[in-house]
Amino acid sequence: MRKQRLLFLYLVLLIALGYAGGERTVQADAPAELTEETRYIALTFDDGPRRSTTTQLLDGLRERGASATFFLVGEQIEANRDLVERMKAEGHQVGNHTWSHVQLQGASNEVVSREIKQTDDLLRQVLGEGTYWMRPPYGKLDEAQKAQIPVPMVQWAVDSRDWESKNTEKIVKTVLAQAEPNSIILMHDIYPTSVEAALKIVDALQAEGYWFVTVEELLCLNGIQPQAGVLYRFGK
Repeated sequence: MRKQRLLFLYLVLLIALGYAGGERTVQADAPAELTEETRYIALTFDDGPRRSTTTQLLDGLRERGASATFFLVGEQIEANRDLVERMKAEGHQVGNHTWSHVQLQGASNEVVSREIKQTDDLLRQVLGEGTYWMRPPYGKLDEAQKAQIPVPMVQWAVDSRDWESKNTEKIVKTVLAQAEPNSIILMHDIYPTSVEAALKIVDALQAEGYWFVTVEELLCLNGIQPQAGVLYRFGK
């Protein structure tokens, strides 16, 4: 499932970027048919990693061939380096959720810079050079602060409110009622109920023909070139 998904996305990305066509072909063991009905959706997880729940989530996503985006709290990375490395190795997008989950809105420029840079530096140490997108804690950021952020930022269109209910079935119902093509879904990988709900959501939406991609893939598939300092919500 993972191999087929990656081959499918590779073909779609080539088309989206304008590189497919003419005599150029992409061979696949089981080529996926590209249709107007193809639907993409992005699951995102905040506040991790946490060894027990994040491990369970990664196992479940791998079994289902689904990708996700993880916004990590910097102070939790060192003790879970292997999980962070696994996220990247298995095709997930890894992002920055500040060092200590501080609310950036209203904070000084010094605090904003320190919270983001400290986590970014550690991600580069663990995963190598790259652009690690950022999600502001609570999704809040002053308009003037955006110019200070050196990477693209991500909000969400569907809020599972999983931290509030901690009820698997309620979380599933909330997300499925709002999910639609190109939605970015907010969840947290630090609660067992959220992990259980996330995997049920994947099963339900895959049965409806959805493909689970990273936020970066989602924007690319829709022809959007991500820019630093821009907060992307994408979806209704």
